Amino acid sequence: MKLAMAWLAGLLFGLGLSLGGMTQPAVVLGFLDLFGAWNPRLLFVMGGAVLTTAIGYRWVLHRGRPLLESTFKLPAARRIDRRLVIGAALFGIGWGVAGYCPGPALASLGAGMAPVLLLVATMALGWWLAAQWPASARSADTT
Repeated sequence: MKLAMAWLAGLLFGLGLSLGGMTQPAVVLGFLDLFGAWNPRLLFVMGGAVLTTAIGYRWVLHRGRPLLESTFKLPAARRIDRRLVIGAALFGIGWGVAGYCPGPALASLGAGMAPVLLLVATMALGWWLAAQWPASARSADTT
């Protein structure tokens, strides 16, 4: 049942990204071009996502536990540290250069375009490199 729900959620998420235009780098880059040919379409996609998340989290967390798990697994970290800021900056730079963030990049893999394949491969490499970062350096960033 969990696998079926994960598949359904992924399908719904990918469909939403496609319908919202987030799998089209030109739409994303148009949104980021504030002083040129600005395209506000992505603002509505983000607004819908924030509204849905705000309502959804309140509703789901009001329950005692998730439907398909015994407990919620929520992040414990509450501080803004150097690692978070650097990661956010790298995310933003990558988003602005490529026109993709991780979700839409993965949703676009089905198109089989070489630039998307290269982007996802380098994203995976970045995730792997971040996981290799020594644990001592990670904990030092939070102090």
